[in-house]
Amino acid sequence: MNKKTSQISINIELGDDKIPEHISWSAPDQNQLDQPVKAMLLSLFDGQNKQTLKIDLWTKEMQVVEMDRFFYQTLRSMTESYFKATNNQSMARAMQQFVQYFGEQTEIIPKEKN
Repeated sequence: MNKKTSQISINIELGDDKIPEHISWSAPDQNQLDQPVKAMLLSLFDGQNKQTLKIDLWTKEMQVVEMDRFFYQTLRSMTESYFKATNNQSMARAMQQFVQYFGEQTEIIPKEKN
């Protein structure tokens, strides 16, 4: 059986201080080539060692307000993925409450009126 493989590439251009100046990613199967980004979070789970491996990078140009929005959207997405993977509605609801709190405190979203 011939299995299809796919590749996603991440390119990081470092400055003299070893801080990312440019980050881009490519996914040729999706016709996505050298798409520039300001930040990335990559988490991989090592099933053998039961450890999460991660790479978190952002460029010098990433502003705090952009980082707040990036984390808000990432936390929201993680909550949705967690619920899809586990169907644990109680924990997903608790996570969503934190996401709401984070969004309000960083002023990414307006505060809910009680």
